[in-house]
Amino acid sequence: MDAQKEIDTRGLNCPLPILKAKKALSEMSSGDLLKVVATDPGSMRDFQAFARQTGNELVEQTAQGEEFIHLLRRR
Repeated sequence: MDAQKEIDTRGLNCPLPILKAKKALSEMSSGDLLKVVATDPGSMRDFQAFARQTGNELVEQTAQGEEFIHLLRRR
């Protein structure tokens, strides 16, 4: 899946990856995909909660070594 926007939050801890994702999503159109690359292991559960609370769809989460990839679809 090709994301319309990608943000790099490597090295940032909660809540910064969520805040940056929220800002990026606010600038996107409904249905667009946002890819977030993070290194905070807590981001896995943080993005699950964020999606539930905001109504944005958490399409996919993957861990690749030390990095966590989150793919969100703008509501």
